[in-house]
Amino acid sequence: MPFTQLQQSIERRFAAGSAAAVDPAAMDDFLALRAALESGQLRSASPEPASPTGWRVNAWVKQGILLGFRLGVLEDFPPAGSPSCALSFVDKHTFPARHFSASEGIRIVTGGSAIRAGAYVARGVVCAPPMYINTGAYVDEGTMVDSHALVGSCAQIGKRVHLSAAAQIGGVLEPVNASPVVIEDDVLVGGNSGVYEGTIVRKGAVLAAGTILTRGTPVFDLVNGTILRATEDLPLIIPENAVVVPGSRAITRGKGHPNSDAWGLSLYAPVIVKYRDEKTDLSTSLEDLLR
Repeated sequence: MPFTQLQQSIERRFAAGSAAAVDPAAMDDFLALRAALESGQLRSASPEPASPTGWRVNAWVKQGILLGFRLGVLEDFPPAGSPSCALSFVDKHTFPARHFSASEGIRIVTGGSAIRAGAYVARGVVCAPPMYINTGAYVDEGTMVDSHALVGSCAQIGKRVHLSAAAQIGGVLEPVNASPVVIEDDVLVGGNSGVYEGTIVRKGAVLAAGTILTRGTPVFDLVNGTILRATEDLPLIIPENAVVVPGSRAITRGKGHPNSDAWGLSLYAPVIVKYRDEKTDLSTSLEDLLR
Protein backbone atom coordinates (compact mmCIF):
# COMPACT_ATOMS: atom_id res chain seq x y z
CA MET A 1 0.00 0.00 0.00
CA PRO A 2 1.44 3.40 -0.95
CA PHE A 3 2.00 5.60 2.08
CA THR A 4 -0.47 8.19 0.77
CA GLN A 5 -3.21 5.56 0.98
CA LEU A 6 -1.96 4.41 4.36
CA GLN A 7 -1.98 7.98 5.61
CA GLN A 8 -5.55 8.53 4.50
CA SER A 9 -6.64 5.28 6.09
CA ILE A 10 -4.87 5.98 9.38
CA GLU A 11 -6.32 9.48 9.59
CA ARG A 12 -9.81 8.16 8.92
CA ARG A 13 -9.56 5.42 11.52
CA PHE A 14 -8.03 7.74 14.11
CA ALA A 15 -10.90 10.20 13.63
CA ALA A 16 -13.38 7.35 14.09
CA GLY A 17 -12.33 6.99 17.73
CA SER A 18 -13.35 3.80 19.51
CA ALA A 19 -15.30 2.66 16.43
CA ALA A 20 -12.01 1.79 14.74
CA ALA A 21 -11.45 -1.00 17.25
CA VAL A 22 -14.27 -3.08 15.76
CA ASP A 23 -12.96 -2.80 12.19
CA PRO A 24 -10.68 -5.79 11.44
CA ALA A 25 -8.92 -3.85 8.66
CA ALA A 26 -7.75 -1.24 11.18
CA MET A 27 -5.25 -3.71 12.59
CA ASP A 28 -3.84 -4.34 9.10
CA ASP A 29 -3.26 -0.62 8.66
CA PHE A 30 -1.58 -0.32 12.03
CA LEU A 31 0.70 -3.31 11.37
CA ALA A 32 1.69 -1.80 8.01
CA LEU A 33 2.55 1.45 9.76
CA ARG A 34 4.51 -0.33 12.49
CA ALA A 35 6.52 -2.31 9.92
CA ALA A 36 7.33 0.88 7.99
CA LEU A 37 8.51 2.55 11.21
CA GLU A 38 10.72 -0.39 12.11
CA SER A 39 12.30 -0.41 8.65
CA GLY A 40 12.96 3.34 8.74
CA GLN A 41 10.72 4.02 5.74
CA LEU A 42 8.42 6.15 7.88
CA ARG A 43 9.33 8.54 10.70
CA SER A 44 7.27 10.51 13.19
CA ALA A 45 9.41 13.52 12.25
CA SER A 46 11.51 14.01 9.13
CA PRO A 47 14.29 16.39 8.08
CA GLU A 48 12.78 19.33 6.21
CA PRO A 49 15.25 22.05 5.11
CA ALA A 50 12.44 24.49 4.30
CA SER A 51 11.06 24.34 7.83
CA PRO A 52 12.20 26.98 10.38
CA THR A 53 13.44 24.15 12.61
CA GLY A 54 14.76 21.95 9.81
CA TRP A 55 12.23 19.26 10.78
CA ARG A 56 8.66 18.36 9.87
CA VAL A 57 6.30 16.57 12.26
CA ASN A 58 4.37 13.75 10.59
CA ALA A 59 1.25 13.95 12.72
CA TRP A 60 -0.50 11.10 10.94
CA VAL A 61 2.29 8.71 11.90
CA LYS A 62 1.76 9.57 15.55
CA GLN A 63 -1.97 9.09 15.01
CA GLY A 64 -1.16 5.61 13.75
CA ILE A 65 0.87 4.81 16.86
CA LEU A 66 -1.99 6.01 19.06
CA LEU A 67 -4.34 3.87 16.98
CA GLY A 68 -2.16 0.90 17.88
CA PHE A 69 -2.67 1.59 21.57
CA ARG A 70 -6.42 1.87 20.97
CA LEU A 71 -6.49 -1.46 19.14
CA GLY A 72 -4.21 -3.25 21.58
CA VAL A 73 -5.35 -5.48 24.42
CA LEU A 74 -3.35 -6.47 27.48
CA GLU A 75 -1.41 -9.67 26.94
CA ASP A 76 0.98 -11.79 28.97
CA PHE A 77 4.35 -11.89 27.25
CA PRO A 78 6.71 -14.85 27.65
CA PRO A 79 8.99 -14.53 30.69
CA ALA A 80 12.48 -13.22 29.98
CA GLY A 81 15.68 -14.24 31.73
CA SER A 82 16.90 -17.44 33.32
CA PRO A 83 14.28 -19.80 34.81
CA SER A 84 15.40 -18.99 38.35
CA CYS A 85 14.83 -15.24 37.98
CA ALA A 86 12.59 -14.84 34.95
CA LEU A 87 10.73 -11.54 34.62
CA SER A 88 7.13 -11.42 33.45
CA PHE A 89 5.62 -8.65 31.32
CA VAL A 90 2.10 -7.48 30.53
CA ASP A 91 1.53 -4.89 27.79
CA LYS A 92 -0.66 -4.04 24.81
CA HIS A 93 -0.26 -6.87 22.34
CA THR A 94 0.32 -4.35 19.55
CA PHE A 95 3.65 -3.21 21.08
CA PRO A 96 5.80 -6.20 22.03
CA ALA A 97 9.56 -6.00 22.40
CA ARG A 98 11.46 -6.20 19.12
CA HIS A 99 13.78 -9.09 18.35
CA PHE A 100 16.93 -8.78 16.24
CA SER A 101 19.37 -11.09 14.51
CA ALA A 102 23.14 -10.78 14.15
CA SER A 103 22.71 -10.11 10.42
CA GLU A 104 21.12 -6.74 11.24
CA GLY A 105 24.38 -5.48 12.71
CA ILE A 106 22.91 -4.11 15.95
CA ARG A 107 24.58 -4.87 19.28
CA ILE A 108 22.18 -5.37 22.18
CA VAL A 109 24.40 -6.36 25.06
CA THR A 110 23.07 -8.91 27.54
CA GLY A 111 21.56 -7.42 30.64
CA GLY A 112 17.96 -6.27 30.43
CA SER A 113 17.57 -3.79 27.56
CA ALA A 114 14.41 -3.54 25.47
CA ILE A 115 13.42 -1.97 22.16
CA ARG A 116 9.69 -1.64 21.67
CA ALA A 117 7.89 -2.52 18.46
CA GLY A 118 7.56 0.47 16.16
CA ALA A 119 11.05 1.81 16.88
CA TYR A 120 13.74 2.00 14.20
CA VAL A 121 17.31 1.05 15.12
CA ALA A 122 19.94 1.26 12.39
CA ARG A 123 22.92 -0.92 11.69
CA GLY A 124 25.90 -0.21 13.92
CA VAL A 125 23.89 0.96 16.94
CA VAL A 126 25.19 -0.30 20.28
CA CYS A 127 22.83 -0.73 23.24
CA ALA A 128 24.42 -1.15 26.68
CA PRO A 129 22.24 -2.65 29.38
CA PRO A 130 19.87 -1.70 30.75
CA MET A 131 18.47 0.83 28.31
CA TYR A 132 15.11 1.38 26.61
CA ILE A 133 13.98 2.65 23.21
CA ASN A 134 10.27 3.39 22.96
CA THR A 135 7.91 3.05 20.00
CA GLY A 136 8.13 5.60 17.20
CA ALA A 137 11.74 6.47 18.03
CA TYR A 138 14.37 6.64 15.29
CA VAL A 139 18.00 5.82 16.17
CA ASP A 140 20.45 6.21 13.31
CA GLU A 141 23.72 4.47 12.40
CA GLY A 142 26.64 4.22 14.78
CA THR A 143 24.85 5.62 17.82
CA MET A 144 25.65 4.42 21.33
CA VAL A 145 22.77 4.12 23.80
CA ASP A 146 24.47 3.62 27.13
CA SER A 147 23.31 2.04 30.39
CA HIS A 148 20.11 3.39 31.95
CA ALA A 149 19.56 5.69 28.95
CA LEU A 150 16.05 6.28 27.64
CA VAL A 151 15.00 7.17 24.10
CA GLY A 152 11.39 8.30 24.44
CA SER A 153 8.53 7.71 22.05
CA CYS A 154 9.04 9.38 18.64
CA ALA A 155 12.43 10.89 19.62
CA GLN A 156 14.78 11.33 16.64
CA ILE A 157 18.44 10.40 17.21
CA GLY A 158 21.02 11.03 14.49
CA LYS A 159 24.17 9.24 13.37
CA ARG A 160 27.15 8.63 15.71
CA VAL A 161 25.35 10.10 18.72
CA HIS A 162 26.54 9.09 22.19
CA LEU A 163 23.79 8.95 24.79
CA SER A 164 25.81 8.51 27.96
CA ALA A 165 24.73 6.57 31.03
CA ALA A 166 21.35 7.66 32.45
CA ALA A 167 20.72 10.20 29.67
CA GLN A 168 17.01 10.83 29.22
CA ILE A 169 15.61 11.81 25.81
CA GLY A 170 11.98 12.73 26.31
CA GLY A 171 9.18 11.37 24.18
CA VAL A 172 5.91 12.78 22.92
CA LEU A 173 2.83 11.26 21.33
CA GLU A 174 0.18 13.83 22.20
CA PRO A 175 -0.70 16.31 20.98
CA VAL A 176 0.03 14.68 17.64
CA ASN A 177 1.37 17.88 16.09
CA ALA A 178 3.89 18.43 18.90
CA SER A 179 7.55 18.26 17.88
CA PRO A 180 9.56 15.38 19.34
CA VAL A 181 13.03 15.81 20.78
CA VAL A 182 15.63 15.78 18.00
CA ILE A 183 19.30 14.96 18.60
CA GLU A 184 21.18 15.50 15.34
CA ASP A 185 24.35 13.79 14.08
CA ASP A 186 27.57 13.57 16.12
CA VAL A 187 26.08 14.92 19.36
CA LEU A 188 27.46 13.87 22.74
CA VAL A 189 24.86 13.79 25.52
CA GLY A 190 26.60 13.50 28.88
CA GLY A 191 25.57 11.26 31.73
CA ASN A 192 22.47 12.15 33.74
CA SER A 193 21.44 14.74 31.15
CA GLY A 194 17.84 15.26 30.11
CA VAL A 195 16.45 16.69 26.87
CA TYR A 196 12.70 17.22 26.84
CA GLU A 197 9.68 18.99 25.33
CA GLY A 198 10.67 19.11 21.67
CA THR A 199 14.17 20.55 22.17
CA ILE A 200 16.41 20.29 19.09
CA VAL A 201 20.14 19.75 19.59
CA ARG A 202 22.01 20.56 16.39
CA LYS A 203 24.79 18.38 15.03
CA GLY A 204 28.15 18.28 16.76
CA ALA A 205 26.89 19.78 20.01
CA VAL A 206 28.09 18.56 23.40
CA LEU A 207 25.91 18.46 26.50
CA ALA A 208 28.02 18.07 29.62
CA ALA A 209 26.91 15.65 32.32
CA GLY A 210 23.89 16.86 34.22
CA THR A 211 22.62 19.29 31.58
CA ILE A 212 18.82 19.63 31.51
CA LEU A 213 17.05 21.22 28.53
CA THR A 214 13.31 21.90 28.37
CA ARG A 215 11.01 24.24 26.50
CA GLY A 216 11.04 26.64 29.44
CA THR A 217 14.81 26.59 29.99
CA PRO A 218 16.73 29.68 28.81
CA VAL A 219 20.26 28.89 27.64
CA PHE A 220 22.97 31.52 28.14
CA ASP A 221 25.44 31.75 25.26
CA LEU A 222 28.61 33.26 26.73
CA VAL A 223 30.38 33.19 23.37
CA ASN A 224 27.84 35.34 21.53
CA GLY A 225 26.34 37.18 24.48
CA THR A 226 22.81 36.00 23.75
CA ILE A 227 20.08 34.08 25.54
CA LEU A 228 18.42 31.22 23.66
CA ARG A 229 14.76 30.53 24.40
CA ALA A 230 11.83 28.65 22.94
CA THR A 231 9.08 30.78 21.43
CA GLU A 232 5.40 30.21 20.84
CA ASP A 233 6.23 28.82 17.40
CA LEU A 234 9.69 27.31 17.87
CA PRO A 235 11.22 24.91 20.40
CA LEU A 236 14.47 25.48 22.23
CA ILE A 237 17.27 24.94 19.70
CA ILE A 238 20.88 24.30 20.73
CA PRO A 239 23.22 25.56 17.97
CA GLU A 240 25.58 23.38 15.98
CA ASN A 241 28.83 22.50 17.78
CA ALA A 242 27.79 24.28 21.00
CA VAL A 243 29.31 22.99 24.24
CA VAL A 244 26.68 23.29 26.98
CA VAL A 245 27.39 22.90 30.70
CA PRO A 246 25.15 23.13 33.75
CA GLY A 247 25.44 26.55 35.40
CA SER A 248 23.46 28.85 37.64
CA ARG A 249 22.22 32.44 37.66
CA ALA A 250 21.73 34.51 40.76
CA ILE A 251 18.30 35.62 41.86
CA THR A 252 18.74 39.37 42.27
CA ARG A 253 15.16 40.31 42.88
CA GLY A 254 12.37 38.58 44.76
CA LYS A 255 8.64 39.02 44.60
CA GLY A 256 6.59 39.61 47.72
CA HIS A 257 9.21 39.01 50.39
CA PRO A 258 11.45 41.81 51.67
CA ASN A 259 14.34 39.50 52.56
CA SER A 260 14.51 37.53 49.32
CA ASP A 261 17.60 39.38 48.06
CA ALA A 262 19.49 38.32 51.17
CA TRP A 263 18.85 34.62 50.72
CA GLY A 264 21.64 34.24 48.14
CA LEU A 265 19.62 31.90 45.94
CA SER A 266 20.42 30.94 42.39
CA LEU A 267 18.56 29.05 39.65
CA TYR A 268 19.79 26.34 37.33
CA ALA A 269 20.93 27.74 33.98
CA PRO A 270 22.59 25.83 31.10
CA VAL A 271 25.50 27.79 29.64
CA ILE A 272 27.21 27.58 26.24
CA VAL A 273 30.87 28.01 27.18
CA LYS A 274 32.43 27.43 23.75
CA TYR A 275 31.87 25.97 20.29
CA ARG A 276 33.59 22.93 18.91
CA ASP A 277 36.05 23.58 16.13
CA GLU A 278 35.00 21.84 12.92
CA LYS A 279 38.35 20.07 12.93
CA THR A 280 37.84 18.65 16.41
CA ASP A 281 38.07 14.89 16.21
CA LEU A 282 34.79 13.18 17.03
CA SER A 283 36.57 11.00 19.56
CA THR A 284 37.73 13.99 21.60
CA SER A 285 36.65 13.55 25.19
CA LEU A 286 34.32 15.92 26.97
CA GLU A 287 37.10 16.74 29.42
CA ASP A 288 39.31 17.94 26.57
CA LEU A 289 36.52 20.09 25.17
CA LEU A 290 35.88 21.79 28.51
CA ARG A 291 39.53 22.24 29.50
